[in-house]
Amino acid sequence: MRAPTRCIGLLAVGLIAALGSQPASAQQTMDDHEAQLIRGLLPSVVNITSTVAAVPQSGAGSAANAAAASPQTFRGSGFVIDKSGLIATNDHVIHGAYALLVTFSDGQTASAKLVATDAVVDIAVIKVETQHALVPVRWGDSNKLQIGDPVIAIGNALGLGMAVSSGVVSALNKSIDASRYDDYIQTDASINHGNSGGPLFNASGEVIGMDTALVSPTTGSVGLGFAQPSADVKFVTERLIRDGWVRPGWVGATVDDMTPELAQAMGAPSPAGSIITSLTAGGPAAVAGLQVGDIVLRVGDRTPRDARALRRLVVQTDVGQTVPITVLHDGQQRVVQITIKLWPKTAAEIKAESSQPAAPIYVIPADLGLSLSAITADVRARYGLDTSLTGVVINGIASGTDAATRGLSPGDVILRVQDGQVLTPAQVQAAIDAARAQHRPYVAALVLKAAQSAAPPVWVPLRVGPP
Repeated sequence: MRAPTRCIGLLAVGLIAALGSQPASAQQTMDDHEAQLIRGLLPSVVNITSTVAAVPQSGAGSAANAAAASPQTFRGSGFVIDKSGLIATNDHVIHGAYALLVTFSDGQTASAKLVATDAVVDIAVIKVETQHALVPVRWGDSNKLQIGDPVIAIGNALGLGMAVSSGVVSALNKSIDASRYDDYIQTDASINHGNSGGPLFNASGEVIGMDTALVSPTTGSVGLGFAQPSADVKFVTERLIRDGWVRPGWVGATVDDMTPELAQAMGAPSPAGSIITSLTAGGPAAVAGLQVGDIVLRVGDRTPRDARALRRLVVQTDVGQTVPITVLHDGQQRVVQITIKLWPKTAAEIKAESSQPAAPIYVIPADLGLSLSAITADVRARYGLDTSLTGVVINGIASGTDAATRGLSPGDVILRVQDGQVLTPAQVQAAIDAARAQHRPYVAALVLKAAQSAAPPVWVPLRVGPP
C-alpha cells in the first residue's frame, strides 16, 4: 500500500443528499438548507500558515548566507473548539513552526501560539488572541457513524484558501499505518494537501472527524481521504488543554491481533480478542499476573474489536484506575485486576512536544547577497538590455540568501527601491540602509526580469531585517 500522505491546503461542491425523485420545489428547499448550513460552518474553520526555519543544505554557501535563507511556510487547516481562542489542528501542520498565522473565513488574521501537541496521535491545540468573534464547532459522536453517512469537509485545500467538498463515509476503523492506534474514518469527500487539521462535518453540522491524511498514487485526492474520529480528537484536545499532554494510561504490555490460524493454534474458540506479545518487567500487566500468550477478551465491560482498539482503550483510561481484564489462556478464562499507570515518558520529551520553537536569529548580509552594477554599454551588450533602460543590474546572487529564494537572477534590472529610482549600486544600498534604520523587515524593489523582458516589472520584497 502506498504510504499515507499528510495533508498540509477543497474545491467547492454541494453537500450530497438523497434527493430521490422529489419535485423541483422540494429539491430547491433542501439545496437552500444545505447551502445555509455550510455557510454557517465557515466561521468555525480557519486556515493555518506555519513558518519553519529553513534548513541549510550542505555546501549551499557560507554559514551567514545559509542563516539568512528564507524560512519555509506550510499551509493547513484547523477549527475553533472554544470561544476563548482555542483551535484544534494536526501536529504535522504546526510541527517545528516558530510562527503561526490563522486566517478566518472572512479574511481576518491573527497570530497564534502553541498550547500543546502530541506527535504520536498527530493532534495539536493552538490559541489566538483576537477581538474577532469566534464561533466554536459543535462536537458530534463519531461512534454513531455508519458507512454511507453524508459528510462535509472544509479546509485550506492545496493552500488556495477556504473551500468545501462533500461525500460519504466510505469505511470505518481503517488503518493506514500512521500509528499503532489508527482508527480512521475513510471518506470520498475531497481531501487534499492543506486540508490537514480541518473538520469533517456530518449532515447536522457537527464535527465527527479531523481531516488528516490521504492515500493516493499521485499527489492529489483520488477519493481516499482519512479523518481521525471526533471521539479521539475531543479526548486528546481536552487532555492537551487540561494537562499539557495526553497523560496516556499504560499497562506495560504489547498486543497483536488474533487471527483464525492463531486461534486454532492457541485453542481459542474464535479469533476474538488481542494476544499479548511482550510484557514490561515490573509493569502493571506483569505485576497483575498476565502472561505472554494470554488473549485479552474484555476490559471492564468493553470488548475491543482489535489490538488497535485495545491500545486506545488503555491509553484513554484514567491513570490510577483499577480495571478488570478478562483473558483467555489454555482455553480457560480468568479475570485480572490491573491498575493503570502513567505512560513512562521523560519530562524532557513532554516539554519538547509542548513548546513552540523560538524564531531563528537571521544573519542577513549587508548587501543582501546581491552583486550589482550600473548599466554601462558593456553591461547592455552582455545582457541584451534595451538602450533606453535605466536602473541597476544584478550580476550575481549569493546562494542561500533571501534574494536567491525570491526568483531573482543575473541580468534582472532593479528599477526602483521603495519610492526612489536607482541608477547606481550605492543608491540601492542607501535605500536598504534606510529601510533598516526604520526597522522595516523588508524593502520593496521594482524588478524587470531578464527572462521576461517583454513583461512589465514586478515588485519583489527583499528581507533586510529579522522577522
